[in-house]
Amino acid sequence: MSDYLPSLSALRAFEAAARHLSMTMAAKELSVTPGAISLQVRDLEAALGVQLFERKTRALALTTEGADYFATLRAAFRLVREATAAITTRARGAFLTVTCTAGFATHWLLPRLRAFEDAHPEIDVRISTSHRVLDFAHDGIDLAIRHGLGGYDGLISERLVDDELTPVCVPALAAALGEAPTPDRLAALTLIHDVYRRDWQLWLEAAGATGVDGNKGPVFTDGSGAFDAMKSGSGIALMRRSFLARELEDGAVVAPFSLGLSSRLAYHLVYPGLALERPAVAAFRRWLLSQAHG
Repeated sequence: MSDYLPSLSALRAFEAAARHLSMTMAAKELSVTPGAISLQVRDLEAALGVQLFERKTRALALTTEGADYFATLRAAFRLVREATAAITTRARGAFLTVTCTAGFATHWLLPRLRAFEDAHPEIDVRISTSHRVLDFAHDGIDLAIRHGLGGYDGLISERLVDDELTPVCVPALAAALGEAPTPDRLAALTLIHDVYRRDWQLWLEAAGATGVDGNKGPVFTDGSGAFDAMKSGSGIALMRRSFLARELEDGAVVAPFSLGLSSRLAYHLVYPGLALERPAVAAFRRWLLSQAHG
């Protein structure tokens, strides 16, 4: 067996070009010219004695050999990134960074975080609010909480928060619906939507409501906007009960209907395989799961 190893720069050039199927995009990622990427890939093909790409007009396609090589290299680079992240984060000490949406941070995480801080005063939790997909190693992220179906390539994903969506509003609006209101009474109120606008229509169908337009009402692109509009008395919103535990308990918000809407979408805890080697990250994960499922 040959001990020959291609240069790291050539392997990086090929891995990026194969992932994007574009020399231009690979060049942008690696901050070099497309010509440099193309030259490194050709040198790699020559050294290996195999063709890795089929070069078509305005397009790249992996050959069978190229696809096999890319799959192995992609896994290898991921392991290197995770190992690098693990060793550098251990050196940073007992703090961790978790990223989540602003709505999740405001309505679920922050109201509970004091309990973790009291139990683990030695751990500094830093919260980064973002909707965009982040690179754990590059962006210094230990854990991410993301809304979706789960299943993230190369990452561990655990279902965290998936309680039902329930109509909620301020007490004055609930009173206007009358005692023991029927879902049809919602025709008189403004329905507040977040980005998943179809949720209201699904709830109305499940409740057997008639004469209520499930598409009417303003749409907010994040949970905080819908929450703030609901709290101001502008209308009624579909929200998770776990997001409103404090407001429901003190009566600032009420749920006039008991019916909840289940959804395939949920909040998932997402992290690289080596993240839990850091005791601080492992402790925070255990606490998150206990809060969500305890």
